[in-house]
Amino acid sequence: MTSLYNTCSRKKEIIGSPSHSLRANKINLFVCGPTVYDFSHIGHARTYIAFDVIARYLKAKKFDVFYLQNITDIDDKIIKRAAETQISPKSLAKRFEQEYIKDMEELKVLSVSKYARATDYIPEIVSQVHRLLEKEHAYVIPDDGIYYDISSFKEYGKLSGRTTQQAEDSVSRIDDSVRKRHRGDFALWKFSKRGEPKWKSPWGWGRPGWHIEDTAIAEKHFGAQYDIHGGARDLIFPHHEAEIAQMEGISGKKPLVRYWMHTGFLTIQGEKMSKSLGNFITIRDFLLKHSSRLLRFFVLKTHYRSPIDYSEENLAQAEQELERIDEFVEKIKTLKSAPATSKNTKLIQETKKAFFNAMDDDVNTPKAVAALFELVRKGNVLLSKLALNKDDARDILALLKEIDEIFSFIFWQEKTAKIPQELTALLKKREQYRTDKEWEKADEVRELISEKGWQVEDTDKGPKLKKI
Repeated sequence: MTSLYNTCSRKKEIIGSPSHSLRANKINLFVCGPTVYDFSHIGHARTYIAFDVIARYLKAKKFDVFYLQNITDIDDKIIKRAAETQISPKSLAKRFEQEYIKDMEELKVLSVSKYARATDYIPEIVSQVHRLLEKEHAYVIPDDGIYYDISSFKEYGKLSGRTTQQAEDSVSRIDDSVRKRHRGDFALWKFSKRGEPKWKSPWGWGRPGWHIEDTAIAEKHFGAQYDIHGGARDLIFPHHEAEIAQMEGISGKKPLVRYWMHTGFLTIQGEKMSKSLGNFITIRDFLLKHSSRLLRFFVLKTHYRSPIDYSEENLAQAEQELERIDEFVEKIKTLKSAPATSKNTKLIQETKKAFFNAMDDDVNTPKAVAALFELVRKGNVLLSKLALNKDDARDILALLKEIDEIFSFIFWQEKTAKIPQELTALLKKREQYRTDKEWEKADEVRELISEKGWQVEDTDKGPKLKKI
């Protein structure tokens, strides 16, 4: 049985049991997507890699998973950045949506069934705002917008255990109208201002607030209730709290979601990675120096609910660990013959059991990774004793492929560009200069290589060329 930690109940719960599933074997999963005004950073990647693996695992457990992710393509930040760069908000959003999808493909985040653009759901958003007004959960402030009255929903705060913001919250969309009834009331619909994108509604031209897009998209595809809602932990309040208030306020059905799941932060020197703090590394910049495979592995070494502290030292360690896996896989693939006659079925069975037991326990990827490395350790011992035969090798590779259907970092096919002979000769020349301690000349060659679209990576095993 597979258990998941529910942020709302604050405990692990069995998924798929009659009391916790809306439809047998069917799982509808919604994960909050990006606001597309800039390149996504590796803090975002942490969340999307984690939910990719969660979705893959549930599929491996024979659940029918529909994974829906929104794209926020209208927002205060998009409007501000568009004005700064003197292009239309629509063009800006479209560009960075494409960049985001490209990043996800590079990271092999492939389990998303549908990306849903907020501006494609304006009729559904208007419908939800209309129904909230009818049920007196919302009120109009002339020349401002339509706001949700949090005092009208008695259970507001049940997910987070509070009704006020704290330092770790995602507070980029502060609706700070002085005419609100309560400080925590949030915008459902903002009346249009000059030069801003706008859509027609029964209350005049305007645009949606941040929180309403998710419930409108989810209701369109899943109805008033569904199975799992995920995102980073800074979305718990006020964003996810607002979603509960909106949808449960409209439908009267509880709960909106069976399981709330949240990822921990990716930090740099203990501080949350964030665009507002300026301490972020974009996925694109990361991939100029490292493989996307390395980022997947680095993320999965830590449990999805725990924080990860990013450093080049930690990455280097992860790279060495990947090399151990690669060396073992290569040995298994090239195993020709051995005197062993009995199959090592026990090792394979124990590894599989340990892996799936770990994943069944709230998708405990670090324990599952540990099971993988235990297989590598014991397998290497057997190889050194010539105690593995071809049948063993075949079964081990089959198990590794089964694991990699979920993790996707073992059998990784990098897109490698063919290195021109000219570049190989230049690299050799640079190494000779370095041997002769002619550092200036070595640096000149490095610059020349860079100008030709390649970068030199100095590793413990010698220099390597990577296409920029």
